[in-house]
Amino acid sequence: MYLFLGQETVVPLCEIIGIFDMDNTTISKSTRSFLAEAEQRGEVVTVSDELPKSFVVCESEKNGKTVYISQISCATLLKRAKALRSN
Repeated sequence: MYLFLGQETVVPLCEIIGIFDMDNTTISKSTRSFLAEAEQRGEVVTVSDELPKSFVVCESEKNGKTVYISQISCATLLKRAKALRSN
């Protein structure tokens, strides 16, 4: 099963570590530091040029850790993931 993150980007559900709301989590200094370090290591993929609403942290054996910045809200992504897992 794959979760659609926007702009033709999909990720396997089994690789998702977490889905986070951009507004609520970036208040924390540690989250901003995490995102900045991931950016420096080239692990961040921006899915859209629109205002980011969420970020999804994924990890796979093949690609390592990847942080996807998405314009889709955290609530919508979580609903989609739950719907896929219940099928």
